[in-house]
Amino acid sequence: MHNGARYLIFFQYIGKKYRGAVKAPSNQLGWKGVQDHLEDAIGKLKPLNTVSLSVSSRTDTGVNALSNSAHFDLQRRKDKPPFTAEILVEALNFNLGAEQIRITRAHRVPDDFHARFRAQSRTYVYRIALGISHNSKLPLTESDLCWNLRDKKLDVGAMREAAALLVGTQDFSSFRAVSSDIHIISPLKTLDVATVEPGSSFVSAHFHRWAVYFQRDTILGADLYSQILSLQAGAEDDGGSSCCRPGAALSAPAAGDTGSSGLSFLPTRNCCSGPRPLPHQGGLQRN
Repeated sequence: MHNGARYLIFFQYIGKKYRGAVKAPSNQLGWKGVQDHLEDAIGKLKPLNTVSLSVSSRTDTGVNALSNSAHFDLQRRKDKPPFTAEILVEALNFNLGAEQIRITRAHRVPDDFHARFRAQSRTYVYRIALGISHNSKLPLTESDLCWNLRDKKLDVGAMREAAALLVGTQDFSSFRAVSSDIHIISPLKTLDVATVEPGSSFVSAHFHRWAVYFQRDTILGADLYSQILSLQAGAEDDGGSSCCRPGAALSAPAAGDTGSSGLSFLPTRNCCSGPRPLPHQGGLQRN
């Protein structure tokens, strides 16, 4: 591509005001996805070509991302040389203005690089703050970044037992949304790691009111879809209390059943996703 380049960018966002990571449907006026804002920011650079991002990881409405990624082609006018990665990051962040989206880094990549197809895994983090009776009592830096529970105790053993049942390659047919491509995409997905461990506040060094944080880290194969997240979050929706044991909560529905499940509720605004780059190729890697 003459005086053009393909770039891989990494970006983060607070998802509360966005329609998810990818472009919003054209009939939803005034309700944009993160991709819409990124393409608007790139468009202000006056490229010669029409820019279209390929996002590596879709997130739902309200979901936050610590490190999502996307690639795009950009051709400059008047035979100007391609932007350096550093200038591109600064220019895009300037053009994004007050949007809660930030480009963290950029890389020049080969013309055949594809952010989605080079992804190897995705990591999701679910955070719970204990002993907080109402979300208004969370520090500002935790707002929309964790669930709050009045109780100060979790049945962590039950949560870990439930998480362990999800690890490995499973058939998630019963937890998929019905769509036109349901018969094309395989329901067999692989979850590599699922942990439930004590966490901490983002401002723990400065915020002294007592609260206990737990977080759930889940590392997924690159082709694991959002319906799996519904299963995981639903199993934890009772706060890990012992009234619902893992064996009952996660028992497999009848084979071939594609109906709704009681485990499908997902308050997605409190999830953070983060694909990570391979240092030698700018792709994504497992932990």
